[in-house]
Order: sequence, then structure tokens, then C-alpha cells
Amino acid sequence: MADLLVRGVEEALVRALKKQAGEHGRSAEAEHRAILKAVLLSPPRRKLADLLAAMPDVGRDEDFERRSEAGDDTDVFA
Repeated sequence: MADLLVRGVEEALVRALKKQAGEHGRSAEAEHRAILKAVLLSPPRRKLADLLAAMPDVGRDEDFERRSEAGDDTDVFA
């Protein structure tokens, strides 16, 4: 395994790292490794536009029209 030295880290960031490490019951170094692993090795997040584009084209627009249950067509957003 390689070693990694990070210089010039702001004190507030170091305090936050140590606090989070304590909450997780591990050392600051172990917390740093866990954060790097989670961020760099997790699958990339997909954009909402890509998710929507991947949805199958099913049904007709009329199938998704909003219907009034009580016959009241009041615009709730007006």
C-alpha cells in the first residue's frame, strides 16, 4: 500500500475529520481512508435527466392526467 501525505489542510477541516472519526469509532487516519474510498470508488451518480430519458415510453398522456376526485377543479397552486 502507498502512503499519502496531505499538506496545508485547514484546521476546521481537521477538527471536522477528527469529530467524524470519533463518531464512527475510528482514528482520523482510518476515517480519511474511508472517506477517500467512499468518494473515489463508489459508482458515479447518474443525472436526473439520464434517469428520466431511460424510462420506458409506456401509456398515453391521457393516462396520466390529473382527475378531480370531488369535482372541484380548484387550482391549488394559484
